[in-house]
Amino acid sequence: MEYDKQVQNRLKRIEGQLKGVLRMVEENDDCRDVVTQLSAVRSAVDRAIGVIVSENLEQCVRESLEKGESTNNLVKDAVSLLVKSR
Repeated sequence: MEYDKQVQNRLKRIEGQLKGVLRMVEENDDCRDVVTQLSAVRSAVDRAIGVIVSENLEQCVRESLEKGESTNNLVKDAVSLLVKSR
């Protein structure tokens, strides 16, 4: 699968958030602030997973329909990936 710039930028923002959390830990910042930032990272990762799975599903469904193949397993696999990510 080819990932677009939007997904790459989303992951770079997450990387920046994580580096910020690491800096906070190294500087012994308040635990509530660290946990708040970690929660934001987790939410961002969850959204990234959703975007990646949905874009992949859309692409795979389109390709399967063009080939005249069933899409049932694709949807089941996508749902399984989302459930696994929780």
